[in-house]
Amino acid sequence: MKLRFTKMHGLGNDFVVFDAINQTVALSAEQYRFIADRHFGIGCDQILLVERPTQADVDFRYRIFNADGGEVQQCGNGARCFARFVHDKNLTDKVTLRVETASGIIEPRLEADGMVTVNMGPPRFVPAQVPFVAETEAVVYVVDVDGEPIELSVLSMGNPHAVRVVCNLDAAPVQSLGARIEHHMRFPERVNVGFMQVVHRREIRLRVFERGSGETLACGTGACAAVVAGIRLGLLDPGVVVHTRGGDLSIQWAGEVAGAEGVAPVWLTGPAVTVFEGEVEL
Repeated sequence: MKLRFTKMHGLGNDFVVFDAINQTVALSAEQYRFIADRHFGIGCDQILLVERPTQADVDFRYRIFNADGGEVQQCGNGARCFARFVHDKNLTDKVTLRVETASGIIEPRLEADGMVTVNMGPPRFVPAQVPFVAETEAVVYVVDVDGEPIELSVLSMGNPHAVRVVCNLDAAPVQSLGARIEHHMRFPERVNVGFMQVVHRREIRLRVFERGSGETLACGTGACAAVVAGIRLGLLDPGVVVHTRGGDLSIQWAGEVAGAEGVAPVWLTGPAVTVFEGEVEL
């Protein structure tokens, strides 16, 4: 079986994108792991599938598979690449799209300057919706990680996130602590772990240990989650530039004042770049 693919990235968070509308893509977890392998496969953080919608009021269906072969609900950098892909491949001439994901509808928009803005929907804070094991909702939780109390802000951006504020991002134990938090028993579906250093009220630095992929150069939903956590902690203003190791993202969140269930949606803006195209035999 041969499949055409496009290699893309959003700030170094890289993807293999398959058009599953004009070719049949039915792969196993083992095949997804092979594609993601940087030594024996194509190499990527995630695999994205572009599919026909299953709902009448949306344009496409968008599916995401992590490097470990598991399907996940959401990916902000991937959403921007998705929008760029369907436009560049003439699958649509719309500038603003409605896209079906496993966690709900998102609305990417291609900007005149080449950037892509995505309405990522409102964040969710109820522990059961993350999911996270807790008796009551809180802005900050203390989680026992191998006997060490770790303060975390926990929320969902369509996928689960835990955010830790640090003083020195370069010295943060992203690999070791990130891996232990990802698999902590209080996160039944595992969790993406963000380490955030506040530069000032409109600027942060961020590293994210993504579930199923490890640390990536950028994480769109992680940037959204970090800014939301920082605003709720009183550390940040509504518009924030997020410096990741792969580049900068712009996040806007009006707070818990409007929108679905009294919570405004989070808006994510950043680049989406095509690297090359090819064909892989599986």
